Amino acid sequence: MTDFASSRSPADLVRIEASALLALAGRLDGAMAQEFSRAVEIVLKCGQDRGRVVVTGMGKSGIIAQKIAATLSSTGTPALFLHPAEAVHGDLGMVARGDIVIALSASGETEEILRLLATIQRIGDALISFCCNTDSTLARASDVTLDCSVPEEACSLGLAPTASTTAMLALGDALAIAVSIKKGFRAEDFANLHPGGKLGKKLARVRDLMHSGLRVPKVRPETPMKDVIYEMSRKGLGMTTVETEGRLAGIISDGDLRRLLERTGASGLEQCAGDVMNHTPKTIQGDELAARALFTMEEKKITSLVVVDPEMHIEGVLHLHDLWETELI
Repeated sequence: MTDFASSRSPADLVRIEASALLALAGRLDGAMAQEFSRAVEIVLKCGQDRGRVVVTGMGKSGIIAQKIAATLSSTGTPALFLHPAEAVHGDLGMVARGDIVIALSASGETEEILRLLATIQRIGDALISFCCNTDSTLARASDVTLDCSVPEEACSLGLAPTASTTAMLALGDALAIAVSIKKGFRAEDFANLHPGGKLGKKLARVRDLMHSGLRVPKVRPETPMKDVIYEMSRKGLGMTTVETEGRLAGIISDGDLRRLLERTGASGLEQCAGDVMNHTPKTIQGDELAARALFTMEEKKITSLVVVDPEMHIEGVLHLHDLWETELI
C-alpha cells in the first residue's frame, strides 16, 4: 500500500513550499513584525557605522547564507559569508568590531555555529538568527530571532531541509530589500555595483555610451549650411550640435536639413546654422541611465540626445545605435 508521502505529486511538493512561504508572510504581518523591524534597523545601523553583515550557516543552510550575503551586497549592504567549520580554524578573524552576524540554523543547535557564539558575542555588535526552533540555544543567545518554522518539509521523510531553507531564503531576501528601501537604494546605485555582464549593460549610464570629444559634431550659429552639412557627414551621427561659447544653442538634424530643402530649395544652403537650428533640442545628463535615454528617444521619436551638464555645456551625443549593445533594443 502506498502511503501519503510517497504519493505526493511534484505539484504537491511545490505547494508544501508555497504554504511555508504563506505561513512566513503571515508571521511577518503579525507576531514577527516587530522582531523583523528590529533586524532591519540593526542591519541599517551596521551599514551606517561602516560595519559589515557576516552571514553564516552549515550545510544547506550555509548555501542559503551565501545567497543572502550576495543579495545584501548587491543591494548596497556590505556582507560576506563565513563558513562556521572554517571559522573555528582561523576564519573567525573575518568578524571585526562593528560587524553583525546573521546565523542560519533550522534546529538552532548546529554544533559548528554554537562553538562560535562566545566569540561572536564578544566581537560583533549584534546576532540575528533564522531558526525553526525559537526555543533553541542559538535563538536564546540572539539579539533578534526570526522564526523560519514550517508546517512540514517537502521531503517525504521529513529529513532533508526543503521548505525550511526556502523560507530562510525568502526571509533573507525580504530583509535585504527592506534595508535597501530604508536606505533609499536607487537603480543608479544598483548599476554601480553591477558593471559587468548583461545586467551591467542594461544599467549602463549615458556617459559610458555617448560620443565625446572630437567625435561630437559641432558648429557655430554663423556657420554656413554647406559647412554644416560637411560636419554632419564627417561625424556620421545624422545631426550636429550648434554651440555658443561651449554651451548648447541648438541642433540641426538630417530631418531639419531635409525640411529646409523642401521648403526653400537650393537657396536654403545660403543660410547659416543659427537660422535653421532647433532652439529647444532634447537633452540628457551623463549620469542618467541608458534606459531613461531610450525611453526619451522612443517617446519623442528621435534618434539622438545631446548630453549636457547643468550649465548646458556640451559633453557628448548619445545616438540610438549606441544603445544596441546594451540589449535594451
